[in-house]
Amino acid sequence: MSKVKTRSPRDRREWSLILETNSHPGSWNMAVDDFLFRSLSDEPQTYLRFYRWKRPTASLGYSQDIRRVLDVEYCQKHGIDIVRRMTGGKLVLHSREVTYSLCSSDSRTFTSTLVDSYRLISQALIRGLEKMGLRPRLADAPPVSYLKGNLPCFSYPARDEIEIDGKKIIGSAQRRTGSKFIQHGSIPLEEDDRLLEVVSLLERNKGEVRMVSLSQALGRPVSFDRAVECLTSGISEFFNVRLTPKAFNTGERKLIAKIEKERYANPDWTFGWG
Repeated sequence: MSKVKTRSPRDRREWSLILETNSHPGSWNMAVDDFLFRSLSDEPQTYLRFYRWKRPTASLGYSQDIRRVLDVEYCQKHGIDIVRRMTGGKLVLHSREVTYSLCSSDSRTFTSTLVDSYRLISQALIRGLEKMGLRPRLADAPPVSYLKGNLPCFSYPARDEIEIDGKKIIGSAQRRTGSKFIQHGSIPLEEDDRLLEVVSLLERNKGEVRMVSLSQALGRPVSFDRAVECLTSGISEFFNVRLTPKAFNTGERKLIAKIEKERYANPDWTFGWG
């Protein structure tokens, strides 16, 4: 077991838990995360969300050059959606996975730096993975060639990402504005190595996939529901918080749809720069 210690704040805070068991298009998923980030108040507030993808979807980091990292024609021909995230980081292929996002304006819990908040979230996710029977650890720094190159997210674990036996099991990215931040990440339930290699131009970029799925690491299938159960339990324990279910009302869904139309379903956003 990892030597991660539970934080002990003076009071037990409450976070909003958004659990979406139905699958949604990538443009909607990204719009929801964007909406949650925009809706954070100046007072300490945190949203934890878990969600799924309707179709295989390639997501680009905010500033990536799409033609250098993704075979766009292959994706369009084979029904693979493409979205550009609001966060940085590298290319991720979302398919058979659990995706999490955590949005917060609570600098008392997460500190005011990206590095510290990233590490804390990784430690909380480790607690959840341990509840599944896994033995994960925080990764060290990857090679400089990975940091500066065009290889996809799951080519190497970045510093303080989570690995098992040297292979990345969760890939995450964060955006921060002052004390407010959003971090979201991909946790593969099953392997999609070959499809990732094809869409990400790995052969051309002379790279390889160093990832492991939950089912590979456990040696047995694991469901979305079971994985989320363990992750929510681990996160709530680590941060000593109470998770209160939240559903979007009609007004919120209209705002999300507006963000989706203007940004994540808009080709100008997805293909317009990089």
